[in-house]
Amino acid sequence: MAQLSETFLYQAKVYVTLRPSVLDPAGTAVRAGLSHMGYDNVSKVRIGKYIELELTAESEALAQQQLDKICDQLLANPVIENYRIEVFTAAVA
Repeated sequence: MAQLSETFLYQAKVYVTLRPSVLDPAGTAVRAGLSHMGYDNVSKVRIGKYIELELTAESEALAQQQLDKICDQLLANPVIENYRIEVFTAAVA
């Protein structure tokens, strides 16, 4: 008889940002807007994405591996973007 493996619920926060060498026209527009509003002390703005996910996996390492694939295949463009993942064990209600 096959043994069932236990799975755990994980929450992940994914931060996607443009690589430093990539121009950020949205960030430039926001910085210009802030300057027009009188915030002349803001010298640089970079725009990114923040994504929250919940997933089940047999271990945190496997959850991390799956999240890396998700980021590479869908959430980030690895040619122009970097990403950072934070994984937490989900609190059981």
